[in-house]
Order: sequence, then structure tokens, then C-alpha cells
Amino acid sequence: MNRKILYTGGAVGVVVFAVVAWVLVSPLFIDQVVEEAFPGVPTPAALAEMSEERKADIATDVLTAALGMPDHAMDETMDDMPAPATPAGPELLASGQFRDADSIHKGSGDAKLFKLTGSDSVLRLENLKVTNGPDLRIYLVRHPDPTESGDVKDSEFVDLGPLKGNIGNQNYTVPAGTDVSQFASAVVWCRAFGVLFAAAPLAT
Repeated sequence: MNRKILYTGGAVGVVVFAVVAWVLVSPLFIDQVVEEAFPGVPTPAALAEMSEERKADIATDVLTAALGMPDHAMDETMDDMPAPATPAGPELLASGQFRDADSIHKGSGDAKLFKLTGSDSVLRLENLKVTNGPDLRIYLVRHPDPTESGDVKDSEFVDLGPLKGNIGNQNYTVPAGTDVSQFASAVVWCRAFGVLFAAAPLAT
């Protein structure tokens, strides 16, 4: 009787180990592709599903912005009048390119830090391609050029959330109140094991 219980427990242990191993190792062989448009810009797929009324609203907004542009054909009597103000667009604050952390953890693509209208900021990753792995996160890090995991662990950072996909274009909202000028790089970080996968030093 005791032998049967021990054997069953061992079998359960093997199953649990196999499940855990699959969760940790499987991301290395599975790519997750994400294609997000720049914040506020509808994707072609979204436009295709959009109602005619909403498309008309967008067209009106575009026309209004166009009317705010200076008209080179204006009458000379209008030359001294100021042009109508147009809404401020996104401002690129800093950008950089991802590079490999080592021979196993590889990454490429662009990291761009934008200030949107108002006080919101967003980190946009474009053409990202990074080695996949478990529990990957996107960090903004104070260290200007992290080359190894210790550089990230010893530095201040802001966690922008889980990596949405190891391939593609994606956006990460910076928490409100964050002074982005204090952070000099973006990294793909494996939180489960404390390992750097890729880093992008950000320059203005």
C-alpha cells in the first residue's frame, strides 16, 4: 500500500515538473507577433470595420487641421494675420536601437519615447525582434547603457508591463507622473530569472 502511494506521488511530481518545464522553455520556440498602430492612429483593419459616421468624423478632423495650415495663395491683405493654431502633435523625446544582451539573448529594432498631447508619454517599439522567453517585461532604466543583467539590477527602473510580443510594433504607456528625462535606456527583461534579453540606449 505504501509503495503504491509513493509511486503515485512520484508520477505526479514528474507531471508537475514537465508542465513547469514547458511553461518556462516553450516561449523560446514560439514567436508572438504584435502589430499596433501609433497611439491615436487607426490601423487599416480598424478603418475597414469603422462605421461611415466615424470615418466622416475623422475626415472632418483632418480637414480642420489642414485648414489650419498657412495658405500660400492668400490675398496679400491677409498676410499679417496669424495662422489658426493647430493641435500639437506627438513629440519625439529620445530614441535608440535594441542590441543583443549576449550570444543567447538577442534583440533588434527601435525604441522611441514620445510625449503625446497633454502629459502622457509612450514608449513605442518598432520592428522589434527579440529572443522570446518567460515573464518578459519592458523596463525604462536609469542606466544609460546596460550591457549585463547586473546593470539593470543595480539601477532604478520603471516597469511598463509585460512584453506584448517578441516581434512587431507595439506601444507601452509610461505611468503618469514619471519623469522620463531620468531614464536613459529601454530594456527587455526576464523578471522570472533576472536576465537581460536586449537593451536600447536612448538618446535625444
